[in-house]
This record gives sequence, structure tokens and C-alpha cells, in this order.
Amino acid sequence: MDDTLGLLKIHISRGINLAVRDVRSSDPYVVVRMGKQKLRTRVVRKNLNPEWNENLTLRVTDPDLPVKLAVYDRDRFSLDDKMGDAEFDIRPLLEAVRMAADLQGLEDGTVVKRVLPSRQNCLAEESCIIVSNGKVVQHMFLRLRNVECGEIQLQLQWVPVNPSREL
Repeated sequence: MDDTLGLLKIHISRGINLAVRDVRSSDPYVVVRMGKQKLRTRVVRKNLNPEWNENLTLRVTDPDLPVKLAVYDRDRFSLDDKMGDAEFDIRPLLEAVRMAADLQGLEDGTVVKRVLPSRQNCLAEESCIIVSNGKVVQHMFLRLRNVECGEIQLQLQWVPVNPSREL
């Protein structure tokens, strides 16, 4: 039996003020992990403010697992350099999806839930979960850890695979 609760679509928009790992710049890419799943973006050459605008999709079986994100600098002749990491919890998004289902007919732009930055998360600023084109989406800026600077902008969207199944 398939234990998939749903799909998490992650739109990785851009990096902001990423760390220099080559002489004057970096060749960054993002790796996203959840449990045993691992996905990555393409490399953007020589750019500390890369725009990936890529969609990655994870299959969610356990909503308590964090989504882990790491940024690397691609090196041709040596191991890739780590440029920071972050993680986030999808439970607030799933709570908002349940709330929106109960409140059907919400207008575009309606804020369903807000997640504040804290010591327990990597948010750089408040993250709003809103209704957009009839879907519940979460916008977030993640501050990278274990590095001197850098943020990643992304957007999450939940895609149910079995609408009758409880989250």
C-alpha cells in the first residue's frame, strides 16, 4: 500500500547575497532532502544572487520530517564547497491546507496562517501562507546557517494525491 500523503511542490526562486567560495564569486546550486529523497537545481555560474526559478517535487509520507536544504558551490577539479544550509517544517502548511478546506471559497490573497521567525526555524522574516489561484501556498525566505551570509527564497504548495485521505 502506498503511504503517500501528498506531494510538496517547492519552487526555488533565487539566492540572495550568497557566500563567495571561488576567487570572486561562486557557482551555486541547491540540494533538497526529505527522508531518503534528494533533488537538486541546476548550477548557476559565477553568481552570488542566482535565479533558479525551478520546481522540485517531493513525495510526503511523514509530515513530521523536516525538509533540508543545502547550497553548494560547484567546483570542477575538487569537491564542491558547502555554502550554507537550512531546514523547514511543512506542518504549518498542512495545517493551513486543512483550515482552507474548512473555509472553502477564500479569496485570492487571503492569509490563512503566519509563521514567525524564531530560534527554532531558519526563517529570515515572517512567512505567510496564502490562497493563490484557489491553492494554498507558502512564501518563505530562509536564512542559511553555517555560513557567513546568504538567503534562499522559495514557495511551497501542497498537492493532495488522495483528497479523501486525512492529513
